[in-house]
Amino acid sequence: MTKDIKARVQGQDPNITPKDINKFIEKEGVNSIYEALAIIIKRTKFITYDLKEELKSKLEDFTLTHESIEEVIENREQIEITKFYEKLPSPAMIVMNEYLEDKLEYEYRDEEGNTID
Repeated sequence: MTKDIKARVQGQDPNITPKDINKFIEKEGVNSIYEALAIIIKRTKFITYDLKEELKSKLEDFTLTHESIEEVIENREQIEITKFYEKLPSPAMIVMNEYLEDKLEYEYRDEEGNTID
């Protein structure tokens, strides 16, 4: 589900908006706001990592080794890529919208990793 996340979230408003807290616990199997937040936080960690790695790999294409640390080369394409990622909603906002729109799948597991029904 994390693949091509940029395309899915480009239309999302990156600004924080108030949410009805009751909608977080209306989901089947969720008993408290803390449980809902735990689900959201876990998914947020994955998206944060994926976006960070994707940006890092794109920027590595521009990495040049220089003999002098003081030498700075600005690359317009590199700046545009960075600005694009800065304009995306935060990973927490992305996941919160996924959760509220029922686009987030989750399951409970016991300590051995077996799925709990």
